[in-house]
Amino acid sequence: MTEFCPRLEERLCRYAAVDTQSDEESPSSPSTAIQLTLARMLAEELTRIGAADVTVTDYGAVLATVPATAEGPVIGMLAHMDTAPAYHAAGVKPRVIRGYNGGEITYPDAPGLVNSPAANPYLGEKVGHDLITASGLTLLGADDKAGVAILMTLAEHLIANPQIPHGKLRIAFTPDEEIGRGVDARLPADLGADFAYTLDGGAVGEIEYESFSADGAKVKVKGVSTHPGTAKGKMVNALHLAAKIIEMLPQATQTPEVVEGREGFWHITNIAGTAAEVEFSIILRDFELEGLAARGALLQQVCAAVAATEPRAEITCTIRPQYRNMRYWLEKDMTPVELARKACRAEGIEPLSVPIRGGTDGSRLTEMGVPCPNIFTGMQDIHGPLEWVSVQDMGQATQVCLRLVQLAAKPV
Repeated sequence: MTEFCPRLEERLCRYAAVDTQSDEESPSSPSTAIQLTLARMLAEELTRIGAADVTVTDYGAVLATVPATAEGPVIGMLAHMDTAPAYHAAGVKPRVIRGYNGGEITYPDAPGLVNSPAANPYLGEKVGHDLITASGLTLLGADDKAGVAILMTLAEHLIANPQIPHGKLRIAFTPDEEIGRGVDARLPADLGADFAYTLDGGAVGEIEYESFSADGAKVKVKGVSTHPGTAKGKMVNALHLAAKIIEMLPQATQTPEVVEGREGFWHITNIAGTAAEVEFSIILRDFELEGLAARGALLQQVCAAVAATEPRAEITCTIRPQYRNMRYWLEKDMTPVELARKACRAEGIEPLSVPIRGGTDGSRLTEMGVPCPNIFTGMQDIHGPLEWVSVQDMGQATQVCLRLVQLAAKPV
């Protein structure tokens, strides 16, 4: 157990209790006003621990500086405040399982819900650890409030111990990462970092520099509405056409529940409408741009094919870029990745780099000119009621970040 564990535990439980769920359908920035509740809390806490340049930007990010105590590059450290729209996030009740015994985990508010090492082998490695979970009805929000807690604890320690040599550190807590809008166009300049890291990874030792490339699609189907009692030869049911589009997409080989490793997918995230008009959203993911383009082309072809069967309907498919594989840029200069790996090894942790089957704010930052690999936090089973994190894993992440900023400092 590191010296940081008590503070990490207290912080995560406090942050997780604040609802910060983002909303993909909202046009505002941040997408939900509730995210600003945590943003203001964090800004006040940063001011209290002595951080400089604390601000909440117009786009909802919290920025602050840990002043340098030595020469070195300006390093950005980021974590996102929002939680995923995929599952309930209001009324989170964090709880600590002290000294996990290696058995099944049950949940006080959901008696039939169980997690176990059989379902998650990584859980079996955490015997004796202090685990934080929710109560069974909500996600926990360790994604990414574990990262927020780690960075706040790191900043507090560095400010309280100015004898530790490190360059200027820029802290950023971002909104809307879960809906692909965490990196505002102004953030790279506002951050002002030579390179950066997101604290948004899973198992201990993960240093990630490759993510999915991602596009989002909106499909709109407009039918012909009329009274069903006199509909023969007149009605065009938009729901039926939407169902045909979804059914024609490859489901046995290209959906999230049947792929792994380096395989991409298409995934319908929501659908709403009536017999008159339907709209649904699909996300497209692939590690390579060619594969991503092929998935988009297939979706367009399917929509066109269904439209051809019913000329009275209007079917549109709009695809927009979301983020790109950070590897395309980071592989040209692996300095930030190697620095993180060196920090891991200095803490007795063997680094592991696996492709992220998702994306981070670092995907967008890297594309926008700020190299930004991803560092582990310990969070597991994210985006659902089984989500958990080991406090000791968070402690190790804090130690790695502390070692990293010292290694980056130039010797006097």
